[in-house]
Amino acid sequence: MEVGRLLAILVGVFLLWPLMASAESLLIFAGAASKPPTEAVVRIFSQQNNLPVQVTFGGSGFVLSQMKLAQRGDVFFPGSSDFMEKAKRENLIFPETEKIVAYLVPAINVQRGNPRNIRSLKDLLKPGLRLVIADPESVCVGTYAAEVIEKNLQPAEKENFRKNLVNTVESCEKTANVISLKGVDAVIGWEVFRHWDAERIETIFLKPEEVPRIGYIPVAVSRFTRNFALAKQFVDFLVSPPSPSVFRKYGYLMSLPEARRYTLPDTPVGGEYPLPPAWKRKQGKKGSSPN
Repeated sequence: MEVGRLLAILVGVFLLWPLMASAESLLIFAGAASKPPTEAVVRIFSQQNNLPVQVTFGGSGFVLSQMKLAQRGDVFFPGSSDFMEKAKRENLIFPETEKIVAYLVPAINVQRGNPRNIRSLKDLLKPGLRLVIADPESVCVGTYAAEVIEKNLQPAEKENFRKNLVNTVESCEKTANVISLKGVDAVIGWEVFRHWDAERIETIFLKPEEVPRIGYIPVAVSRFTRNFALAKQFVDFLVSPPSPSVFRKYGYLMSLPEARRYTLPDTPVGGEYPLPPAWKRKQGKKGSSPN
């Protein structure tokens, strides 16, 4: 693990330690893919149960590393199945408690009004465009972006994409924000980003055959919980009224049929994408992509 990333994880663990010591509270490690509705749902749960709930948001791989290093945390709530599958392999969650909260579909996000006239995946190869994706190793939507590129572009096209890729960012939230702030021309993000900031983000949908997988946001009780019953109560709360209506208010797809409107009938759901070595940091500088 890179020294900078390890230091960031250690700092996060230190700041969270006072809450982690209490059994009469909840500590949730969450991917930023669900941040807007999760913040609202947590407020409701906290008020109803009169207890403190702390959520640390970030790239799903990053928060998983925090939870594992601290050996604390009650709930793991990543942004996709990829990191939940990793948590299962490492015996970091109780698999029988896993539930699906919402569905996600990868898409292209551009500035409102689409000033660069980006209409398709191949338009991202135009010379001079400025593109960003999330870090494929630690952020769910970055993993999906890499998969979209691998599935749909030829070697020469991947090289053109790489030339336009100016950076990778550390979370779904930052992926959306870089478009909101007009920092780049386009990102490969989630379809739901357009609902996060409707005034500044516009979504260009991939062709149904270009979507490699339908994503979903899972949740499960952590093996490190100090209060299994309370953690399970929160997991159940996420899939019970009023939580689904809160997620729907923020534009999330709450059923598989809704997600399939943007894909082929047999597009896979969930699972885990084995990231090709060329997308990993140790293979080259940050922001590079494979040929």
